Amino acid sequence: MSPIRALIVDDSASMRAALTRILSGDPEIEVVGAAPEPHAAREMIKELNPDVLTLDVEMPGMDGLSFLERIMRLRPMPVVMCSSLTAAGAEVTIEALRLGAVDCIAKPAGGPAELVAGASQLREIVKGAARSQTRRMAPPVRAVQPTASAQTPFRDVVIAIGASTGGVEALFHLLDAFPENAPPVLVVQHMPAAFTASFAARLDRSCAVRVVEATDGAPLKPGTVYIAPGGSHHMTLDGGTRGRIKLVATDPVNGHRPSVDMLFNSIAPLGKAAVGAILTGMGNDGAEGMLAMRRAGARTFGQSREDCIVWGMPRAALLAGGVETESSLSAMAGVILAAARGAKHQER
Repeated sequence: MSPIRALIVDDSASMRAALTRILSGDPEIEVVGAAPEPHAAREMIKELNPDVLTLDVEMPGMDGLSFLERIMRLRPMPVVMCSSLTAAGAEVTIEALRLGAVDCIAKPAGGPAELVAGASQLREIVKGAARSQTRRMAPPVRAVQPTASAQTPFRDVVIAIGASTGGVEALFHLLDAFPENAPPVLVVQHMPAAFTASFAARLDRSCAVRVVEATDGAPLKPGTVYIAPGGSHHMTLDGGTRGRIKLVATDPVNGHRPSVDMLFNSIAPLGKAAVGAILTGMGNDGAEGMLAMRRAGARTFGQSREDCIVWGMPRAALLAGGVETESSLSAMAGVILAAARGAKHQER
């Protein structure tokens, strides 16, 4: 099997050297080039035909976001964004992920030397991105808003969603179709700690539902989506459909913190008062918890293979028996909301 061909684009010579050294340390990755700015990178892409690109967010001449837009329009390919741990860097990275970048890595505050500590994870992110599907996503299908007199109310229910690689784009697509009176929604999206607040704020600006980064003890409210904060805690539910969010500081589960399994397992005791969905992502996080939810009587849905950037987590949940029904992303909002209303829904 041929190694994955990676191209590094970063204006910092020390960062290019560090990324080259780290990625080249994996026999499954070959760094075919390193460009200091987008114009040189464009020529290298034509000449070297890489499988995956690591792209700096902030560069002279043309910023990473503008370059990404050109790539996705003219030559779609897997892109991993590299961002500094700043508010501005996080905002741009979230926008890049919304536009189709597969994943992101955070540049440590201490510079290139600190990258070594996360070398293994960085390599796995690049390899996972290279194996992902690159495509232009169809526009979201907004849920039809019935008139007030005809609207069927949601039952007392909680929606739980898990996602990883490719999940930012998928969640923008999915949550944009949720109405402002949707049931409480708890979301675990694997991403660096510095980015989850910006992710919640960006979703909040684009969705009818209110989107916030979850805080410990926050009461569940209808019409609100709670994004699990990245880094040091797992997000769980305590106290039922009208309970509160509990952030638990324990070890990573399945290599992740927050973990989808931790969320789903805390939701499982709700039984039929819960709906679960697992979206695109690498690995098997969420499979065990989704099975627990389904066994307890919850409705459970997995994103279909053809529709995933990475069909890893939905596949694991399906094989474990946790997925009741597979759905395309364009139909997912409909099946989730129908389940939350207790109605039958036939996917088109």
